[in-house]
Amino acid sequence: MNTSRALLYSFTDPTFRPLKSPPDISSPKRRPRERLNFRVRLHADHRCCVFRVSVRNSGRGETGKVYADVKSERYEIVDSVPESVKLEKDALEDVVLDSTMPWWEEFPKRWVIVILCFSAFLLCNMDRVNMSIAILPMSAENNWNPATVGLIQSSFFWGYLLTQIAGGIWADKVGGKKVLGFGVIWWSVATILTPVAAKVGLPFLLVVRAFMGIGEGVAMPAMNNILSKWVPVSERSRSLAFVYSGMYLGSVTGLAFSPFLIHQYGWPSVFYSFGSLGTVWFAAWLSKAHSSPHDDPQLRPAEKKLIFANSFSKEPVETIPWGLILSKAPCMGPNSVSLLSQLGHIYSFDMDANIL
Repeated sequence: MNTSRALLYSFTDPTFRPLKSPPDISSPKRRPRERLNFRVRLHADHRCCVFRVSVRNSGRGETGKVYADVKSERYEIVDSVPESVKLEKDALEDVVLDSTMPWWEEFPKRWVIVILCFSAFLLCNMDRVNMSIAILPMSAENNWNPATVGLIQSSFFWGYLLTQIAGGIWADKVGGKKVLGFGVIWWSVATILTPVAAKVGLPFLLVVRAFMGIGEGVAMPAMNNILSKWVPVSERSRSLAFVYSGMYLGSVTGLAFSPFLIHQYGWPSVFYSFGSLGTVWFAAWLSKAHSSPHDDPQLRPAEKKLIFANSFSKEPVETIPWGLILSKAPCMGPNSVSLLSQLGHIYSFDMDANIL
């Protein structure tokens, strides 16, 4: 028999009171304990072993150190583990090795999804409004008249109109992660190709702008689909408000930085720089996002329980009663106001174009 000294430390709970003796993890009797995170260092004659242990508990703890004398039998290092050092199966059910996580890994996963959606909408409007600034040097370089400028600006909405409803249907079928990821990478590539298309010819530019609208058209329905599964009802209003604010911040950012980039590097730099940001977002989206909490293997059980306990789970609707929806006053009123608002915006743009 050899006597060794075990050093237990790095307790993460702030109110823990150290035990007088180390927890008996070899006992088959399971007692409710706090979650303790510590490291065990064993020193013996000609041997030293270090390993980390996390014991799940229901209480709280404080940072501290615990020393304990441990007795062990000398044995040769072989492929099989001696019976004297084997632990009971039940004794290890509440033990997790090296489970200490930095704070950014303990950040709620549902809010990671919300922040990524916010970033997608930020890029969405940055890529959309940059044409409003770049069209001025582009029209001067290519001798476009106001009618051509209006045609180029409207071509974005040709594609945008096509995928608004289709994006929601696709998100229900294949998941919001795939649809939103497709939309961002699609419109980012179209943004990068805009200067090339403008140099090739006007028809190619119109097609590229319509393709960009196709990508941005799926963003809003895909975002609503994924947040409806990830965000509890009690947090849904604030999360949607945060995500939608990304659109307005994107407009401000795009309109503020576009003139600077055009002045310093020329108008093509706006499309190259803004479009490349979408590829960076896409890489983060692939590694961090999942269409549903069911699909995320790293989601902590406590957060999963919170999401499912405060959400309404429903199957996707197969048949949409369009006539009934459109006939309701809550639907007709906002749509009418939105239509008039967009017409006023277009009229204002035409006036500005004629002045220029």
